[in-house]
Amino acid sequence: MIDFDFIERLIQVLDASSVDSLEIERGGTKVRLSKTPPMTAAPVAVQAAAPPAHAPAPAGTAGPDGAASGGQMSGGSASAPPASDLEEITSPMVGTFYRAPAPDAPSYVDVGDKIAPGDTLCIIEAMKLMNELDAEISGEIVEVLVENAQPVEFGQVLFRVSPR
Repeated sequence: MIDFDFIERLIQVLDASSVDSLEIERGGTKVRLSKTPPMTAAPVAVQAAAPPAHAPAPAGTAGPDGAASGGQMSGGSASAPPASDLEEITSPMVGTFYRAPAPDAPSYVDVGDKIAPGDTLCIIEAMKLMNELDAEISGEIVEVLVENAQPVEFGQVLFRVSPR
């Protein structure tokens, strides 16, 4: 028999924690709770207009010190609205952002690189699955707003692109 009070308490604890998913087996009943729904595909969300000035920037957009990393990230401008001609590529899911397919491999894209639809921009690891994030627009990478191996939130701006 399922103890709904127990499940309700688990949901409250999960919501209040930084844990993304939880699986418990109790008395032959297995319960799996997850904040992030399973993703079968990784669509790219592109926001053409700048967010309203009163909207808070997504958490975790800049590094803890806001500094640039290796001259490839835009330091301190992560919370500033983009120039009106830039398009934003946002994270389609919660996960860990990786700029390259392996630690010793070159980044998929760097500032100044030209991109076209279908080009791989990064990997977002979610629940032990590696999801390649592909471009849906053409343009030039102007800013990379997340450091390698950093957690990202759904809707967080990852790249700013100057369209062709």
